[in-house]
Amino acid sequence: MGLGECLIGAAEARNLSRVVQHGALFRYYGPGAAPSLGYVSRLERAVAAFHRQKYAVAVSSGTAALEVALGALGVGPGDEVILPVWSWVSCFTAIVRLGARPVLAEIDDSLSLDPAEIDRLVTPATRGVLVVHYQGVAADLDALLARTRRHGLWLLEDCAESLGATYHGRPVGSFGRIATYSFQQRKVVTTGEGGMVVTADPRLYERAVRMADVGLYRDEHRAVKTPTEVSFSGSNYRMNEMAGAVGCAQFARLRPMIRHLRRLRAAMQREVGSLAGLTWRRIPDARGDLGFDSYCFLPTHAQALELKRRALARGVSLAPHTGTYCQYAREYCQSGATASAGFSPFAGLQPWPAPGYREQDFPQTNALVGRMVSVPLGAKFSLADATHVGRVIREELLSLL
Repeated sequence: MGLGECLIGAAEARNLSRVVQHGALFRYYGPGAAPSLGYVSRLERAVAAFHRQKYAVAVSSGTAALEVALGALGVGPGDEVILPVWSWVSCFTAIVRLGARPVLAEIDDSLSLDPAEIDRLVTPATRGVLVVHYQGVAADLDALLARTRRHGLWLLEDCAESLGATYHGRPVGSFGRIATYSFQQRKVVTTGEGGMVVTADPRLYERAVRMADVGLYRDEHRAVKTPTEVSFSGSNYRMNEMAGAVGCAQFARLRPMIRHLRRLRAAMQREVGSLAGLTWRRIPDARGDLGFDSYCFLPTHAQALELKRRALARGVSLAPHTGTYCQYAREYCQSGATASAGFSPFAGLQPWPAPGYREQDFPQTNALVGRMVSVPLGAKFSLADATHVGRVIREELLSLL
């Protein structure tokens, strides 16, 4: 298995060597105030152009990207943000860190936020919706955008696991007000740690820059967009030149890697074929799927566990690329604790866990993930590997279903 991390090699080493020899590891300047080689800036321009957006801000992680995006949007105490209960840690904690309340929503059979949940969960305090394009597949954006517009909400797209996925020919991350990406070790493109914030909104761009760079707005950014915002107290979420150098090498391989992964997925699914009782994840736009993690559902939880056991015994791992699971199962959600009790968005919700943060509040999600099986494919898999994975799954399912 593996994505960008499997392809680390000569190009990354060459770029890193140039940065080290030049001596400017910091993005904006090096020894004696000499300018850096500009790898971070190049990566920003490449990612923005790829997404047909005007602005991109490179940051230190995908978590930082979420906090920067939420800060740019002005999220704070008293606000609510709707997000899927089936999502990564940072989706929840980034909202809490800004003093706002995360409102957990069910997912549907696309494994992304069920659009109908927006109508159910919206309140006068709701500011926006954080949608996760889960594991290489675009969420149902038409339905999500229709509902956010109806309620006057913004849409923040978390594309941490889906860089390069598209929806009706447009890259994910180009539909909402602002979008975030992760370049962590196991992501589509890796810098070890790193992230990106992308937007078409000039005001959000300036606020994102200030949020990521202790409120500063340096000459490089002034050349992109004339400052109009008042400086505020930001944090330090800057990306360094070493991460930028690796990111530039990785990003150059994105399109060919996606083409390869899609060929692998097609070969695997052809081999599995159609079996009564097997249902594949619904993909709102099948042509835009990245192809590295395919999900299917079996009739029961026990059958899903047994398929995983049998496949592993034959050398085929059906463990997903991601460690995502339901937010209610996380310790921080069970406790409701925050770094400062006085800054908690959960104050007054007693007893805890309150309704909306308990396992029994998400029957639809629980029914889906309990029967779910992941079929991961890696960037270095061959077509023969993918066909073998499909054959093993089919042979074992024939005796299970």
